[in-house]
Amino acid sequence: MQTFAALLLAYVLSIFFRSFLSVLATRIMADMGIGATELAAMSSAWFIAFAAMQFPVGWALDSHGPRRTVLPLMAVGGIGVALFPFAPNALVGSLAMGLIGVGCAPVFMGALYVFARNHAAHRFGFLASLLLGFGSIGNLIGTTPLSWAAEAFGWRQAMMILAVLYGVALLMAVLFLKDPPQLARQAGGGMLGGLGQVIRTRVIWFFVPVVLFSYAITVTLRGLWVAPYLEKVIGLDLKAQGEVALMMAVAMTASAFLFGWIESRWGWAKAQALTGNLAIAVILGALAWSGVQSAFWATAAFVVLGFCGFSYTILMAHMRPFFPDHLVGRGMTLMNFLFIGGAALVQTGSGWLIDQGRAQGLSEAATFARMHGALALVLLAATLVYALTPPSPRRARRA
Repeated sequence: MQTFAALLLAYVLSIFFRSFLSVLATRIMADMGIGATELAAMSSAWFIAFAAMQFPVGWALDSHGPRRTVLPLMAVGGIGVALFPFAPNALVGSLAMGLIGVGCAPVFMGALYVFARNHAAHRFGFLASLLLGFGSIGNLIGTTPLSWAAEAFGWRQAMMILAVLYGVALLMAVLFLKDPPQLARQAGGGMLGGLGQVIRTRVIWFFVPVVLFSYAITVTLRGLWVAPYLEKVIGLDLKAQGEVALMMAVAMTASAFLFGWIESRWGWAKAQALTGNLAIAVILGALAWSGVQSAFWATAAFVVLGFCGFSYTILMAHMRPFFPDHLVGRGMTLMNFLFIGGAALVQTGSGWLIDQGRAQGLSEAATFARMHGALALVLLAATLVYALTPPSPRRARRA
């Protein structure tokens, strides 16, 4: 399929850039002389820029199509990818990460837009999960392979290799990305008017809390705190940290394929999302309550968290039928804004919690336990609100 050929490598790199800092955290903090708050802010810059771009991206997809939306923004991202390996401090690193976030912002949404416009609704979740599954190779690259490359060549040189790959991804998008057929113009065609129509859809508000926090919590743990937790609390070395992160990433990849297949076959989007998020809340609560300091149980917890934590495309598949075709770009990018904006919020808040715990003299185990407990409570509350959503628009009308 042309959309896969055009955007797969770009999406692989988008997944990589939202999570690679965890594996390089110790090296980057030592090299730049920064703490957990600055590292979290650097990672958050990617998510903030990515989230902020969702509104113009949604409008541009509906108005101009994916080709004229994706290619210019990917070019901007190329500047950030080239700048990051040379960043001397957190400020320049954050600027580079923000530019990379701009470049990554339209990639997945551009693909989802094509899927939504060119394929039947029951195929949407499967295709989205298929792209997410293959794209999750970026998670794998950002674990043991990145750790090995940083060990062998240095983290800056490893990131230069990624800059070359990003250039290849941009070239593939130029060559292969095509627009779907144009729709006839409909009312509410402006960016704000279309968003207003989406926001006035009452059922969407029941999705908002879980959209804000479900993906955010998983990506924060995988992207920032797996390696520091395993080092400070469990006492694992860099090689072992990378191996645990790799197992978590493999679990995330496997679940993307499995959940997408289940959704396309039986349409159990809501049931899967509910089960997965409740499982995550329980595991985080167990980590907080027990203060796990066993390498085996910590590894098992993070693998299960990874497996249960990729309800991203399943939630998108659940929400897709609530958006009319002429607003599908704005509807999905609004939700993506909340997914990614929530990640920026959770990453910044988790970094603050870690630094506060250390400033108060808490042990590393107690500091991370408090963070895990806070995330568990937030996710549990969000999931209970999500339980009120109807499975489909047809069921909503009956209610």
